[in-house]
Amino acid sequence: MSQAVPPSWKDLGKSSSDLLLKDYPIQGTSLEVKTLTPSNVAFKVAGIKDDKSGAINGDIEGKYTDFKNGLTFTQAWTTTNLLRTQLELENQIAKGLKLDLATTLNPAKASKSAILTAIYKQPSLHTRATVDLFKGPTFTADTVVGRDGFLVGAEASYDVLSGAITRYAGAVGFSAPEYAITLHGLGNLSTFAASYYHKVSKDVEAGAKAVYDTKSTTGGVSLEVGAKTYLDNAAFVKAKINNAGVLALGYTQALRPGVKASFGLAVDTTRLNEPAAGQAAHKVGASFTFNA
Repeated sequence: MSQAVPPSWKDLGKSSSDLLLKDYPIQGTSLEVKTLTPSNVAFKVAGIKDDKSGAINGDIEGKYTDFKNGLTFTQAWTTTNLLRTQLELENQIAKGLKLDLATTLNPAKASKSAILTAIYKQPSLHTRATVDLFKGPTFTADTVVGRDGFLVGAEASYDVLSGAITRYAGAVGFSAPEYAITLHGLGNLSTFAASYYHKVSKDVEAGAKAVYDTKSTTGGVSLEVGAKTYLDNAAFVKAKINNAGVLALGYTQALRPGVKASFGLAVDTTRLNEPAAGQAAHKVGASFTFNA
């Protein structure tokens, strides 16, 4: 039996992370509009109002894709005067190889960054090497190998100027169509995380994540559990709670093809009897997406 390409290092435990983090628009109100032209140019305009600071931030992005030559060019400009450029080339130099150059420039602050990434994917192997050209320079590499659902991954960063490994991490896991389990050792093996995801049925999903930080002054394990249920083909509800007593609810409704609305609520159940808690303890938000 041929082996599938395993997930990338950053996507290990993605099913659980998506279940617990996505579709909870509790930080404010956001709007995203996506359009696609016949010449394969995609435009995206996005904005969010942060309820805590009151600030409104947004960006406009254009992306051109040349499918024949495996080339993608992306240019974005944000309201903070940040220019982002990304150039991707895939499956041209070698099958399974993708080159990615991402740059940022802030003219007002004269700050800039450039990150060059090479990604190589084959059955049972997913590896990546990244060079931060202006910071360090720092070289980062990660690899995930997989076979029959079992996954093993590792990541390390090397500072060229100091000649030392500045960060390392490892992970093991098992992934199947109905469930996934992942164990991470992060921050030079000072933080340990365990997550699981279970597709209980076609309409119900459940997951949890536990984190233990050996450097934490408070000690103990942070735990979060959540679930997602589909009400019908166009709507679903999500709920999660952590051991700090914060309960979050999310509701997403497809209003029509290409139009989606999401609403989120987070409540600190330990401060329900505090009339003055307000936004410091409880949050509410909404997100609207238009895709044409």
